[in-house]
Amino acid sequence: MVKIKVENLTKIFGRPPRTVLKKLQEGISKEKLLAETGHTIGVNNVSFDVHEGETFVIMGLSGSGKSTLIRCLNLLNRPTAGKIYVDGENITAYNKAALKQYRKDKVAMVFQHFGLFTHRTVINNIEYGLEVKGIPKKERNEIAAGILSTVGLQGWEDKYPNELSGGMQQRVGLARALANDPDILLMDEPFSALDPLIRRDMQFELIEIQAKLKKTIVFITHDINEAFKLGDRVAVMKDGNIEQIDTPENILTSPASEYIKEFVKDIDRTRVLQAQHIMFTPSALVTPRDGLKVAVKEMQKNGISSLFAVNNARILQGLVTIDDAIRAINENLTLENILNHEYHTTGPETYVKDLIPLASESKYPIAVVNEDNKLLGIIVRVSVLSSLLA
Repeated sequence: MVKIKVENLTKIFGRPPRTVLKKLQEGISKEKLLAETGHTIGVNNVSFDVHEGETFVIMGLSGSGKSTLIRCLNLLNRPTAGKIYVDGENITAYNKAALKQYRKDKVAMVFQHFGLFTHRTVINNIEYGLEVKGIPKKERNEIAAGILSTVGLQGWEDKYPNELSGGMQQRVGLARALANDPDILLMDEPFSALDPLIRRDMQFELIEIQAKLKKTIVFITHDINEAFKLGDRVAVMKDGNIEQIDTPENILTSPASEYIKEFVKDIDRTRVLQAQHIMFTPSALVTPRDGLKVAVKEMQKNGISSLFAVNNARILQGLVTIDDAIRAINENLTLENILNHEYHTTGPETYVKDLIPLASESKYPIAVVNEDNKLLGIIVRVSVLSSLLA
């Protein structure tokens, strides 16, 4: 379901901005427009959808227009042209009262530099939006206490911002945004002021919170690794335009332009590609009902020396090797008697970087299974190692 729909959005800085729209539509460059008129293009005819519950990341270098764009989504920046639909309503047509209600109830923003009130305690900072909405003190205190637990700040309720680390201050900022229970969370480079270790912790914190709360998140960053780690889809901006919107793996493997190709060339692919991207359907499987001779025949036909055994629901039972199968036939054993369980399994979303040590030490393919132990595919050593060179 589409939560946010942006249509032909343009934001021009300078007075009066609409007077230069025609020049922009005729294809004048950002530099030439600035030189001739003094107007600056923030966002240029951008269109995209954000799905409900999605983490949609907008990334780009400084001056690409990403922060200008996100501020259009709550109308901190008034678009020069275009429309923004949220739940089917064009918010660019809102009057002051409707806009105030939209900002109070539907959307919240987390800023780069925290924006905390230094004279308020942690709990009072988190309660602020609820206080503005007129929620009674006891109720807002209960809500804020629950959010404290969500962001891992239990025990810090009565501290002031200057008593917290940068990462903890950003947790307060995130908690304050979440306290209003908004449908949409706008995050403008929220972790860029943090040191690398705290930044990494906050990224994982956000992933865990999103897994529980399923908010619609629009996240701004200039860091491609952060974008690919957090984003269900990523939009890459340049000079106010969107160069490509796609999943991280598709941007990496199928760049839409030379700019994108140059942009992603130095990224660590093992931190983007997952097990589901390099696994393949096994050429042969066997069920316990098939028996040993069928297992041997399948291995011989496919030129392999081991295969996985599954039941009729494709639930993984174990692994059969050619040596064990032949021995079992000679000793009148059954296939169940010789099932081997000394192999590695992984989930479909495991990153390739975490598969490298498994692949390097394993004699057998890695089995990719879901939470019910259903076999989804297998990964052979060459698939893991070759992904380093792709």
